[in-house]
Amino acid sequence: MRARNIIVDADACPVKSEIEEAGRQFGVQVVLVASFDHRMKENPGVKVVQVDRSDQSVDLYIANQIQQGDILVTQDFGLAALGLAKGSICLTNRGQEYTDSSIDFLLDRRHVSAKMRRSGKHSKGPKPFTEADRQNFLHGLTKLLKKLQEIEKK
Repeated sequence: MRARNIIVDADACPVKSEIEEAGRQFGVQVVLVASFDHRMKENPGVKVVQVDRSDQSVDLYIANQIQQGDILVTQDFGLAALGLAKGSICLTNRGQEYTDSSIDFLLDRRHVSAKMRRSGKHSKGPKPFTEADRQNFLHGLTKLLKKLQEIEKK
């Protein structure tokens, strides 16, 4: 099964160039979706979709467009859950794959954290993004694309 598209929640995605590189290497269309606040240019094999600035516009566009066989790159657990429900493969910006078994835990943790913030408690937030994270992402995406390519050949 070959990936149809790599769809990217691109507003704050730190690995856009790595995604474009892997898409070119494997001949998979990359779709970068971002608000008009983020200027991006189309390249061969890369389509840019820009939506309005409202809070959930990028997520709503992706949720309406994503299909089975697409790869979704996002840090948004809710969007990843929608992608999984539609049969897409979902990755974080650090290269971890969201699964049906992990998404419930992540959504629950997000809910608990939101409750804590509303009560005045604050957490440290995510760790800074490193070069090792960038390499892990590229390795994970490349491995996934190779696996999908091998499945298609069978």
